[in-house]
Amino acid sequence: MKAKSRGRTVFLIVWFALIAVLLAAIFLIGLPKGHGESIKAVMRDGVLHDENRIAVLGLRVNPGLISAWVMTGVLLIAAALLRIFAIPRFTEVPGRLQTVVEALVEFFSGMARGSSPHRPGFVGAYIFSAGVYIFFSTLFELFGIQVLTDAGRSIALPAPIADINGALAMGIGSYLVILVAGFVTNGVRGGLGVLKDFSLPISMSFRLFGALLSGLLVTELVYYYSVTSFVLPVAVGVLFTLLHAVIQTYVLATLVSFFYGEAVEPKPPKQKKEKKPSKSSNSGKEEVV
Repeated sequence: MKAKSRGRTVFLIVWFALIAVLLAAIFLIGLPKGHGESIKAVMRDGVLHDENRIAVLGLRVNPGLISAWVMTGVLLIAAALLRIFAIPRFTEVPGRLQTVVEALVEFFSGMARGSSPHRPGFVGAYIFSAGVYIFFSTLFELFGIQVLTDAGRSIALPAPIADINGALAMGIGSYLVILVAGFVTNGVRGGLGVLKDFSLPISMSFRLFGALLSGLLVTELVYYYSVTSFVLPVAVGVLFTLLHAVIQTYVLATLVSFFYGEAVEPKPPKQKKEKKPSKSSNSGKEEVV
């Protein structure tokens, strides 16, 4: 008990000392003298990316595209390494890595079985892949990787889905998965049932874009003022990023599995209407009697 109390005391002393140093630095540096861009320009470029672009093969592309390429490459390499070196060594008594992997797989598989019990295999794999991409691509902005724009300005690469194009790609891709599953499973009736929800890709895309963009803009606003750029960005940036990563991963996986389950649910066959006997046949029967 004494060792624990001493450890807590040392931790609090170090923590308060760091806070004191940061506050002293804030007061010594004082207010910012000026910025190359106004806060309005920073916010506008965070949404539209019409100023800070990157030259790639003679084309001016959004920074979000570079983030998407980097994140996709990292995830593919990590998946290949996991499959080649880690999964063959899994045992009946799981270690830490095996426990994490199995917990993630079971979480998304359980969500797929609960929402689409008829064909859970494919949608479970899809929402697992989409969820991992959304989660880690959202955390990507915490690394603050700096790149130079074609105007010579240094910027940090944003989260891929903080770009409207990345969010639209994710929403439309998920909708196409549901649509194709409806056609393959239930034919034209299943596909037409999915086509009725034409607003689904728009809602999924803007749900992702709006949530991640709000965190990006709040963080940019905090970073813009150097008086608050010593303590608050750490708390605000990590809080918004982790919160959005978890929530948006869960929301998209839930929506896709739910609508996928509706699309692949077996449709009852149409019942043929029984023909009512005509009056002439009834009258003929009465005459015979």
